[in-house]
Amino acid sequence: MDFKLELHNRNIPDKDLLSDLKRVADLIDVDITRDIYKEYGKYSPSTIERRFNSWNNALKQAGIVVRIHRNITELDLFKNMENVWIKLGRQPTYDEMKYPLSKYSVSPYHEKFGKWNHALEAFVNYINTDDKEEENDDSLFIVKNQNDDLTIKHKTKRNISDRLRFQILMRDGFTCKSCGRSPVKDLNVELHVDHIIPWSKGGETIPENLETKCEKCNLAACRT
Repeated sequence: MDFKLELHNRNIPDKDLLSDLKRVADLIDVDITRDIYKEYGKYSPSTIERRFNSWNNALKQAGIVVRIHRNITELDLFKNMENVWIKLGRQPTYDEMKYPLSKYSVSPYHEKFGKWNHALEAFVNYINTDDKEEENDDSLFIVKNQNDDLTIKHKTKRNISDRLRFQILMRDGFTCKSCGRSPVKDLNVELHVDHIIPWSKGGETIPENLETKCEKCNLAACRT
Protein backbone atom coordinates (compact mmCIF):
# COMPACT_ATOMS: atom_id res chain seq x y z
CA MET A 1 0.00 0.00 0.00
CA ASP A 2 1.35 3.43 -0.98
CA PHE A 3 1.15 6.25 1.54
CA LYS A 4 0.49 9.78 0.33
CA LEU A 5 1.72 12.98 1.86
CA GLU A 6 -1.06 15.15 3.27
CA LEU A 7 -0.35 18.81 2.48
CA HIS A 8 -1.40 21.44 5.01
CA ASN A 9 -1.01 24.55 2.84
CA ARG A 10 1.34 26.20 5.35
CA ASN A 11 3.39 28.11 2.77
CA ILE A 12 0.63 29.38 0.52
CA PRO A 13 1.19 33.10 -0.21
CA ASP A 14 -1.38 35.48 1.29
CA LYS A 15 -2.33 36.73 -2.14
CA ASP A 16 -3.29 33.20 -3.23
CA LEU A 17 -5.49 32.68 -0.19
CA LEU A 18 -7.23 36.02 -0.73
CA SER A 19 -7.58 35.37 -4.45
CA ASP A 20 -9.35 32.07 -3.81
CA LEU A 21 -11.67 33.73 -1.27
CA LYS A 22 -12.60 36.27 -3.94
CA ARG A 23 -13.13 33.49 -6.48
CA VAL A 24 -15.64 31.74 -4.22
CA ALA A 25 -17.34 35.07 -3.45
CA ASP A 26 -17.81 35.70 -7.19
CA LEU A 27 -19.06 32.14 -7.67
CA ILE A 28 -21.95 32.31 -5.23
CA ASP A 29 -24.48 34.93 -4.15
CA VAL A 30 -24.57 34.51 -0.39
CA ASP A 31 -22.25 35.40 2.48
CA ILE A 32 -18.96 33.48 2.46
CA THR A 33 -19.03 31.46 5.65
CA ARG A 34 -16.37 28.97 6.69
CA ASP A 35 -18.66 26.05 5.79
CA ILE A 36 -19.37 27.42 2.32
CA TYR A 37 -15.71 28.08 1.65
CA LYS A 38 -14.83 24.59 2.89
CA GLU A 39 -17.11 23.18 0.19
CA TYR A 40 -16.02 25.42 -2.71
CA GLY A 41 -12.57 26.69 -1.77
CA LYS A 42 -9.12 25.28 -2.52
CA TYR A 43 -7.64 25.73 0.95
CA SER A 44 -8.57 25.07 4.55
CA PRO A 45 -10.73 27.75 6.25
CA SER A 46 -8.56 27.25 9.35
CA THR A 47 -5.45 28.17 7.37
CA ILE A 48 -7.07 31.39 6.18
CA GLU A 49 -8.39 32.22 9.63
CA ARG A 50 -4.99 31.71 11.27
CA ARG A 51 -3.16 33.66 8.60
CA PHE A 52 -5.36 36.75 8.90
CA ASN A 53 -6.23 36.43 12.62
CA SER A 54 -9.99 36.19 11.93
CA TRP A 55 -12.36 35.10 9.18
CA ASN A 56 -13.91 38.54 8.78
CA ASN A 57 -10.49 40.15 8.57
CA ALA A 58 -9.60 37.79 5.72
CA LEU A 59 -12.80 38.74 3.92
CA LYS A 60 -12.03 42.44 4.34
CA GLN A 61 -8.51 42.04 2.99
CA ALA A 62 -9.92 40.16 0.01
CA GLY A 63 -12.22 43.11 -0.68
CA ILE A 64 -15.35 41.15 0.20
CA VAL A 65 -18.11 43.03 1.98
CA VAL A 66 -18.72 41.46 5.37
CA ARG A 67 -22.48 41.15 5.73
CA ILE A 68 -23.50 39.83 9.10
CA HIS A 69 -27.22 39.09 9.18
CA ARG A 70 -28.09 40.50 12.59
CA ASN A 71 -31.38 42.16 11.76
CA ILE A 72 -33.16 39.47 9.76
CA THR A 73 -36.91 39.87 10.14
CA GLU A 74 -39.39 37.04 10.52
CA LEU A 75 -40.75 37.96 7.09
CA ASP A 76 -37.24 37.59 5.58
CA LEU A 77 -36.96 34.13 7.13
CA PHE A 78 -40.44 33.14 5.95
CA LYS A 79 -39.69 34.31 2.39
CA ASN A 80 -36.48 32.32 2.39
CA MET A 81 -38.19 29.20 3.73
CA GLU A 82 -40.87 29.60 1.09
CA ASN A 83 -38.25 29.68 -1.68
CA VAL A 84 -36.53 26.57 -0.33
CA TRP A 85 -39.88 24.77 0.03
CA ILE A 86 -40.74 25.57 -3.59
CA LYS A 87 -37.37 24.35 -4.89
CA LEU A 88 -37.69 21.07 -3.00
CA GLY A 89 -41.40 20.63 -3.62
CA ARG A 90 -41.81 19.66 0.04
CA GLN A 91 -41.07 20.71 3.60
CA PRO A 92 -37.33 21.41 4.01
CA THR A 93 -35.29 19.62 6.63
CA TYR A 94 -32.85 21.11 9.12
CA ASP A 95 -29.81 19.94 7.12
CA GLU A 96 -31.11 21.37 3.82
CA MET A 97 -31.10 24.99 5.01
CA LYS A 98 -27.79 25.89 3.41
CA TYR A 99 -26.38 27.17 0.14
CA PRO A 100 -27.32 26.80 -2.67
CA LEU A 101 -30.91 26.06 -1.60
CA SER A 102 -31.11 28.57 1.23
CA LYS A 103 -29.90 32.13 1.62
CA TYR A 104 -29.73 31.68 5.40
CA SER A 105 -28.49 28.84 7.56
CA VAL A 106 -30.57 27.42 10.41
CA SER A 107 -28.83 29.77 12.89
CA PRO A 108 -31.14 32.80 12.44
CA TYR A 109 -34.15 30.48 12.64
CA HIS A 110 -32.90 29.19 15.98
CA GLU A 111 -32.34 32.75 17.19
CA LYS A 112 -35.88 33.82 16.23
CA PHE A 113 -37.90 30.72 17.09
CA GLY A 114 -35.79 28.66 19.49
CA LYS A 115 -36.11 25.37 17.57
CA TRP A 116 -36.29 24.38 13.91
CA ASN A 117 -39.71 22.77 14.40
CA HIS A 118 -40.97 25.99 15.97
CA ALA A 119 -39.76 27.87 12.88
CA LEU A 120 -41.67 25.45 10.63
CA GLU A 121 -44.81 25.86 12.74
CA ALA A 122 -44.52 29.65 12.60
CA PHE A 123 -44.13 29.53 8.81
CA VAL A 124 -47.22 27.33 8.38
CA ASN A 125 -49.21 29.68 10.62
CA TYR A 126 -47.99 32.62 8.54
CA ILE A 127 -49.08 30.97 5.29
CA ASN A 128 -52.48 29.95 6.68
CA THR A 129 -53.28 33.30 8.30
CA ASP A 130 -55.00 35.99 6.26
CA ASP A 131 -53.29 39.36 6.26
CA LYS A 132 -55.78 42.15 6.92
CA GLU A 133 -54.11 44.33 4.31
CA GLU A 134 -54.23 41.58 1.68
CA GLU A 135 -57.60 39.97 2.24
CA ASN A 136 -60.60 40.91 0.12
CA ASP A 137 -63.21 43.25 1.52
CA ASP A 138 -66.76 44.25 0.67
CA SER A 139 -65.76 47.07 -1.70
CA LEU A 140 -65.89 46.71 -5.47
CA PHE A 141 -62.81 46.99 -7.66
CA ILE A 142 -63.79 48.41 -11.05
CA VAL A 143 -61.91 48.07 -14.32
CA LYS A 144 -63.05 49.64 -17.60
CA ASN A 145 -62.32 47.77 -20.82
CA GLN A 146 -61.29 50.41 -23.36
CA ASN A 147 -62.09 48.21 -26.38
CA ASP A 148 -65.80 47.66 -25.80
CA ASP A 149 -66.41 50.31 -23.16
CA LEU A 150 -67.47 47.57 -20.73
CA THR A 151 -67.13 48.23 -17.02
CA ILE A 152 -66.30 45.17 -14.90
CA LYS A 153 -66.88 45.14 -11.15
CA HIS A 154 -64.67 42.89 -9.05
CA LYS A 155 -65.04 41.63 -5.51
CA THR A 156 -61.34 40.75 -5.30
CA LYS A 157 -58.13 42.65 -5.85
CA ARG A 158 -55.98 41.85 -8.87
CA ASN A 159 -52.85 41.31 -6.78
CA ILE A 160 -52.20 37.73 -5.64
CA SER A 161 -50.92 37.81 -2.07
CA ASP A 162 -47.75 35.97 -1.17
CA ARG A 163 -49.70 33.59 1.07
CA LEU A 164 -52.26 32.76 -1.63
CA ARG A 165 -49.50 32.30 -4.20
CA PHE A 166 -47.75 29.71 -2.02
CA GLN A 167 -51.04 27.91 -1.33
CA ILE A 168 -51.70 27.59 -5.07
CA LEU A 169 -48.14 26.38 -5.74
CA MET A 170 -48.53 23.74 -3.06
CA ARG A 171 -51.95 22.70 -4.34
CA ASP A 172 -50.51 22.28 -7.85
CA GLY A 173 -47.53 20.28 -6.59
CA PHE A 174 -45.04 23.05 -7.49
CA THR A 175 -45.50 22.05 -11.12
CA CYS A 176 -46.49 24.02 -14.23
CA LYS A 177 -50.04 23.04 -15.20
CA SER A 178 -49.22 23.47 -18.90
CA CYS A 179 -45.88 21.73 -19.46
CA GLY A 180 -45.20 19.88 -16.21
CA ARG A 181 -41.85 21.55 -15.51
CA SER A 182 -40.87 22.05 -11.88
CA PRO A 183 -37.94 23.50 -9.90
CA VAL A 184 -37.90 20.17 -8.06
CA LYS A 185 -36.39 18.64 -11.22
CA ASP A 186 -34.70 21.77 -12.59
CA LEU A 187 -33.67 24.63 -10.28
CA ASN A 188 -33.70 27.00 -13.28
CA VAL A 189 -37.48 26.70 -13.57
CA GLU A 190 -39.27 29.74 -12.15
CA LEU A 191 -42.92 29.32 -11.23
CA HIS A 192 -45.64 31.94 -11.48
CA VAL A 193 -49.24 31.93 -10.28
CA ASP A 194 -51.71 33.63 -12.60
CA HIS A 195 -55.40 33.97 -13.32
CA ILE A 196 -57.07 31.41 -15.58
CA ILE A 197 -59.71 33.91 -16.65
CA PRO A 198 -57.80 37.22 -16.73
CA TRP A 199 -58.75 39.70 -14.02
CA SER A 200 -59.22 42.34 -16.73
CA LYS A 201 -61.90 40.12 -18.29
CA GLY A 202 -63.85 39.47 -15.13
CA GLY A 203 -61.83 36.68 -13.52
CA GLU A 204 -61.55 36.89 -9.74
CA THR A 205 -58.48 36.38 -7.56
CA ILE A 206 -59.72 33.19 -5.94
CA PRO A 207 -58.15 29.70 -5.79
CA GLU A 208 -60.57 28.31 -8.37
CA ASN A 209 -59.37 30.89 -10.91
CA LEU A 210 -55.64 30.60 -10.22
CA GLU A 211 -53.09 28.10 -11.48
CA THR A 212 -49.36 27.47 -11.52
CA LYS A 213 -47.41 28.23 -14.68
CA CYS A 214 -43.70 28.22 -15.35
CA GLU A 215 -42.30 31.54 -16.51
CA LYS A 216 -41.99 30.35 -20.11
CA CYS A 217 -45.61 29.16 -20.38
CA ASN A 218 -46.99 32.15 -18.53
CA LEU A 219 -45.21 34.66 -20.75
CA ALA A 220 -46.31 32.76 -23.86
CA ALA A 221 -49.92 32.89 -22.64
CA CYS A 222 -49.67 36.62 -22.01
CA ARG A 223 -48.63 37.22 -25.63
CA THR A 224 -51.67 35.41 -27.06
